[in-house]
Amino acid sequence: MTAPSTFGLSTEARNLHWLLSNLVEEVPGVHSVTVVSSDGLMLLSSDPGHHEVKAAGPSDGPKGSSADLATIVSGIGSLTVGAAKLMDGGGVKQTMVAMDEGSVFVMSISDGSLLGVHATPDCDMSVVAYHMALFVGRAGHVLTPELRNELRTSMESAL
Repeated sequence: MTAPSTFGLSTEARNLHWLLSNLVEEVPGVHSVTVVSSDGLMLLSSDPGHHEVKAAGPSDGPKGSSADLATIVSGIGSLTVGAAKLMDGGGVKQTMVAMDEGSVFVMSISDGSLLGVHATPDCDMSVVAYHMALFVGRAGHVLTPELRNELRTSMESAL
């Protein structure tokens, strides 16, 4: 997979790429990050161990690749929304799955879009959650249908 070029993208799209890269590079213990649309399509993603934004595409890497993370985030998001409806719990803000060898965090961005993070088992969960909340706060108001289409198109053209 090759990284999509940010040349020719809108300022909002370039800012989201920058925010995602920053999240991976600056938060200790973060393996990879993805943004998934409400319909389950990956909009932005980092590749594990490479700390650079990568294009969406078939997973040809090891388990834990960006495509795997996007699938997991979409599934967790769907499951927790269904659970919240059954329990009259309102909207789901954040979900965290702690495993022996890592953690997965999922946070709602806007109108069904999700931010997902795969982190090490010894990461500081409060620091990861804090930086995710910062990303959501900055990205939520700009993640319009037009921007989602632009991000999808840029990722498809990079394949």
